[in-house]
Amino acid sequence: MNEFDIIGPNDRPALLAISTPEVLGTVKTALAGMGYKVHPVESHEQFELRFNQTNYHVAVIEETFAGSNLLKNPTLRLVQNLPMALRRHAVIFLIGAGMETLNTMHAFTQSVHCVINYSELAMLPELVRKTVAENDAFLATYRDVQRRVHQKSV
Repeated sequence: MNEFDIIGPNDRPALLAISTPEVLGTVKTALAGMGYKVHPVESHEQFELRFNQTNYHVAVIEETFAGSNLLKNPTLRLVQNLPMALRRHAVIFLIGAGMETLNTMHAFTQSVHCVINYSELAMLPELVRKTVAENDAFLATYRDVQRRVHQKSV
C-alpha cells in the first residue's frame, strides 16, 4: 500500500480488506482491470484509517480478514456501525465461504451491498458493475438534491 497515494477527483478508489493471497490477487486484478485505484490493507487498524481518510467507491471485506471470523470481524463491525453519512459513498462487498452470492437478505443482515462466495469470484467484474449501478441509481435523487443544496449555499 502506498502511504502517500494521490487520489484525483476522477479516480475510483477501492479498499481491500483481504488476507487470502489468491483471493487478494483475483480481486486486485479484477478491480484494476475495471479502472479502480486499488488499496489493499493488512490489518483492521489500516482499514479504519484508510476508510476514514478517503471516500472509497468500493470496499471489499473478506469474512476471515486478519484472522477473524464473520461474527468477530472488527473491520466488518466498523462498517456495520458507521453512520450512514459516513458509509453512503462506498459500495461494500463481503466475500466468504458461507456466503450465497447475490443473496440480498444475507447482504442486508451483514449491512453490506453484496455478498460473494469464493467459488464465484470469477464473476466479480459483473457483480461489481451490477451492484455499483444499482447503488448509484438508488442514490441518484439524494445526490442530486445534495449537489443543488451545495450550489445554492456557495
